[in-house]
Amino acid sequence: MFSIGLTGGIGSGKTTVADMFAAHGVAIIDSDVIAHRITAPGGVAMPLIESAFGPEFVAADGSMDRAKMRARVFTDPAAKAQLESITHPLIRAESERQRSEAPGAYHIVVVPLLIEAGARARHVDRILVVDCPVETQIERVIQRNGFEREQVEAIIARQATREARLAAADDVVVNDCAATLEKLQREVDVLHGRYIEMAARASKPRS
Repeated sequence: MFSIGLTGGIGSGKTTVADMFAAHGVAIIDSDVIAHRITAPGGVAMPLIESAFGPEFVAADGSMDRAKMRARVFTDPAAKAQLESITHPLIRAESERQRSEAPGAYHIVVVPLLIEAGARARHVDRILVVDCPVETQIERVIQRNGFEREQVEAIIARQATREARLAAADDVVVNDCAATLEKLQREVDVLHGRYIEMAARASKPRS
């Protein structure tokens, strides 16, 4: 099936754009949603995380203690690699399962680190980037998550640069301070129609 990889930096508005596509009936496979599910109480990753990091990284409800784990992996590259070795294969497996069952002409895979992971290797037909200035990202995340500015800057520094994402993009939705929801909706509507046409062409057998 025709597949769109949707990506963007933290605070760019990926979820807003994905929700607009979902309103058109497009199947959305979101790696962040999957990551939260597998590290929630009873999640398949939790026994492995507890075994690797210890019970102090398990919250009282049985989920991963995200604040404690975030602090650990930001200061310890080996711990980050260990966590990813547990979660990434599980996220990929669930993502592939959802993609194989996705209805419709095309589906969207939301992957924040799509560029970093090697986008073309993730088997997407096009890359859609939600773009905004870095300062806008910082302001949004501070307001949304209550993080300190230095913490947000550290997260952004670990992601692909804005320039790298734009260089890899086939399509771009600009979600800066001037963008209204109506403007975003119009852009999504246009892209939705375009993707349906592309999916139809891609599904035609070659003569």
